[in-house]
Amino acid sequence: MIQTVAAAMIWLLVVCLLPGFRRRRDHSVLTAAITIAVALTLNIDQVYLGFDSVLGGRNFVDLLSNISMVVGIYFLSIAIIRAAKPDEKVEKRDTAGLVLLAAVIVGLAASFSAVVTEGSSTRFMVDYGGQWPAALYSSIQFVYIGYVVSVTGVTCFRFRGDMLRPYFRMAFTSIGVGCSFAVLLVLLVLAMDVLHLQGRLDAMRAVSPIYDAAVVAAMTFLCVGLAIPPVARRILRRKRSATEAELVRDLTKIWENTTKKRQNVRLVRDTELISHQDQAQRLHRMLVEVQDALLVEPGLGSSLDIHDLNVLNAAENYLAGPIVRQVPVRRRKGEQAI
Repeated sequence: MIQTVAAAMIWLLVVCLLPGFRRRRDHSVLTAAITIAVALTLNIDQVYLGFDSVLGGRNFVDLLSNISMVVGIYFLSIAIIRAAKPDEKVEKRDTAGLVLLAAVIVGLAASFSAVVTEGSSTRFMVDYGGQWPAALYSSIQFVYIGYVVSVTGVTCFRFRGDMLRPYFRMAFTSIGVGCSFAVLLVLLVLAMDVLHLQGRLDAMRAVSPIYDAAVVAAMTFLCVGLAIPPVARRILRRKRSATEAELVRDLTKIWENTTKKRQNVRLVRDTELISHQDQAQRLHRMLVEVQDALLVEPGLGSSLDIHDLNVLNAAENYLAGPIVRQVPVRRRKGEQAI
């Protein structure tokens, strides 16, 4: 049940990320979400048994799931660190991180091959965790995950205050909390591995409910944090689009009245042609043409009433807004990464 809930949350995150796929240059978050979602989906009992039967009933699906998980965690960390650090470049190859990831995958495969199994098991570590190779298999995965999420969580808390946009600060806080729960999750898994090796199964089962709660908490905070930026950007784009459409509508009458007698100041000859431009560009060009017309023929200003002046002032303030908001030097240029 826990795996189903966790997988559903990650797939919902994938749905949130997909609409902005073409706009983003860095797809690390989407890659991470898909690979982690695949890992969790493979651990759903019915899915696990179905795929494992195709692969010979030797629990290879458990290995595939864990490899998918560490790959997803790697890409997740890369995306968040790139978004946090101003000097990171999307194109920069993380050689050390890739080497470590490759070593972890080799370690998982080697330790898995030494585990003695008896048919497909949807409770791999419960059934075989008493074997040293199985404990090593689990430890390699979760020590790596613990290391990566620790670095990621520290990065989030360290740089969250440097984010200019409030929704990025919220996202980094949520991801940092999620990473904290993930570290707790790793410690619980390692503790259960040790207890299993010692044969203290009652103690191991007593830890299990805390593990389940940590899984849900970690996935919830991570998914919410990763979903906030793309969702917030879509909301802001729609809000800006509505504002621009309203300003263009209000400015059109002023533009027609002030420029119709002086066609030479028009950059675009009629409203039909100008309407094919995007709203922000259209608003800017119309405002420039109105200002040019008033500059060339100051007498036109007498035809403007208070409402017209308010519209011009609103358009000027709106167009100046993005320029003003780009001034603070603490803005992180990687904010678009997540």
